[in-house]
Amino acid sequence: MTVRKILTEPNKLLRQVSQSVDKVGDEERAIMDDMLDTMYDASGIGLAAIQVGVPKRIIVMDISRDEYKKNPMYFVNPVIKNKNEEKAKYEEGCLSVPDQFAEIERPNSCEVEYLNYDGKIKLLKADGLLATCIQHEMDHLEGILFIDYLSKLKKSMIIKKLSKIKIKREIL
Repeated sequence: MTVRKILTEPNKLLRQVSQSVDKVGDEERAIMDDMLDTMYDASGIGLAAIQVGVPKRIIVMDISRDEYKKNPMYFVNPVIKNKNEEKAKYEEGCLSVPDQFAEIERPNSCEVEYLNYDGKIKLLKADGLLATCIQHEMDHLEGILFIDYLSKLKKSMIIKKLSKIKIKREIL
């Protein structure tokens, strides 16, 4: 298992729509293992494959936030079946948009159908933080970042700040 580099905004790859996975095999499981290591290393609770430069419809999550009792979840080709009309706001952040946070309103519950780590079809009813995290990560599969829900001004300020940080890192 390997910790991979997380792509940060602005990056054209992050805006790419991810491709479906034909079957969950050794290659996909290796990607998921690396993604989980990468997510834990970065102290995140969710990661989409595109964030590590792999344009496949794969997500890993662990919202337990307990380093001694991990609860990893794997989603391949996830599809939201139902979204509740009732909304909830959570302060969201993103490993691809470092050190930036904003309150985002999303449906407070949803059902998601997906293939698990072993390629078995599953249906999960999620609410609260889990529902928010699933929707956030699934946005990545469509090339959408949480900052896309903000006003044009807020979004452009964040992108400008991240661009400056990237340029500084490249110079050093």
